[in-house]
Amino acid sequence: MVAGGSLENEMSVPVLEFQSAPANDRPLGRSIKRGLLGRCPKCGEGRLFRKFIKPVDDCAACGEDYTPQRADDLPAYIVVLLVGHVVVAGFLATELLLDIPGWMHLAIWMPLTILASLAFLQPVKGAVIGLQWALRMHGFGGQEDGPEDVLPPSEAKY
Repeated sequence: MVAGGSLENEMSVPVLEFQSAPANDRPLGRSIKRGLLGRCPKCGEGRLFRKFIKPVDDCAACGEDYTPQRADDLPAYIVVLLVGHVVVAGFLATELLLDIPGWMHLAIWMPLTILASLAFLQPVKGAVIGLQWALRMHGFGGQEDGPEDVLPPSEAKY
């Protein structure tokens, strides 16, 4: 203590204040997690998919428009990368530890690869949509894509 007062009153410590987040903040991790779970990245309540990998047009809970999303082939590339690494590592470990014929490897690893790919495709696509929503990509920011972002009608995928 300092004579005549407390230490807190005598010593002025500057307080750093950061700019507050805007009201429409879109946390990246939360958005990706909600997408992984197949939920709306905005509210976390509505379903993100109406079919296996077909996203809904609008969230039933909050009304967020998902028509601008363009995940395209990124989810498939991510799934191939993840499943390929796991399957190849498992195949090599099995080959080193066990002496089994090639047909048995096919019987083990082909169905496993197909099932794992199908299991991961929807969550990964949801995560990509959550990523796009959080980063305000492809129309999620309120503005339309520029001419360089739009495919000519002859190249568009429907």
